Amino acid sequence: MNDTGKKLSTTKAAKCLGVSIKALRLYESKGLVVPKRSPAGYRMYSPSDMIRATEVATLRSLGLSLTQVLQVLNGDSQALEVALIAHESLLKNEIQQLMNKIDSVQHLRSDLAKGLIPDNGNLTNVFNHSRRLQTSFSLPWPWAGELFELRDIRPLNYIIGSLGSGKTQFACQIADSLPNATFLGLERLEDGNRKATIAQLSTDIVLKHKVQRVMTWLTDEGATESEALTVLLVNLEAEGSDAVVVDMVEKGLDHTTQEAVINYLRNSAEQGYRPLFLMTRSSAILELTSVGQNEAIYLCPANHNPPFRVAPYPEAPGYESVEMCLALPEVRSRTQGMIAWIPKVAEFKSLVDH
Repeated sequence: MNDTGKKLSTTKAAKCLGVSIKALRLYESKGLVVPKRSPAGYRMYSPSDMIRATEVATLRSLGLSLTQVLQVLNGDSQALEVALIAHESLLKNEIQQLMNKIDSVQHLRSDLAKGLIPDNGNLTNVFNHSRRLQTSFSLPWPWAGELFELRDIRPLNYIIGSLGSGKTQFACQIADSLPNATFLGLERLEDGNRKATIAQLSTDIVLKHKVQRVMTWLTDEGATESEALTVLLVNLEAEGSDAVVVDMVEKGLDHTTQEAVINYLRNSAEQGYRPLFLMTRSSAILELTSVGQNEAIYLCPANHNPPFRVAPYPEAPGYESVEMCLALPEVRSRTQGMIAWIPKVAEFKSLVDH
């Protein structure tokens, strides 16, 4: 192919493709797209690079791991077939939802012909063009019971705040307020709970297959298989919840595994899966430069002002506070389980005297 056409910088290429700069770097590290460098050393994406990158991004949007993408681009159709089957199932489900709405409209029209006026609930279900969930609730302690509204809930949501900011209470309240939601707390990794969760795989064959499929995807991305990761996947892939709220999603996962997990969850969000709320303080989970249109950030301020949604832009209110709450997984592991302690005046004086 003639590559004499206009070449794009990494920033412009990422914008055109609708992916993050980090995603392009990841494609390059796996040898999927390797742009040439300008005389000054900058990456420059040629027309053929952009075609290749578009193919990679499209395959990624179907849920393929980087290893599977490479296999497909090298002529292996099996990985693509698996992804297409999953995507076809998703499309059929969307079609069924639309057909159900059409049935509802027809029933309403039939009732109107008989002189029956539908109630507001039925009208809301039919004319709700946005499929995003919404909920409202009174904020728990440490707030003063102010009304909080979650509007236009995204498929992937992050809850962040400093120690003592109330983020756990906020997350629990979200789980309580959303219909048919599950709260996945840190007790998931306690010995008894962990073993019981993993034991589910021996009795639920469908769940076992789903967890194995996702685990393969994650390990292809460089994740390390572990009990902590298995427990997380069992809870995320289990049927029965319309939304899941996870306390410290990074718990027990190393840096590379965290990056693989968030890549998987981001791909799932793009395919319209149920909403997830992830409590985190890891910059590997919440990389601010990679937050997309299917994601939202909720900050619990340290001064106990009400939580609010933060736009992923450096100039946005709360952005710097979110940045300050985040740390690399290696830093988080060094401070795991530590509690800030401020001695009383008498105790402090005793420490100084000694």
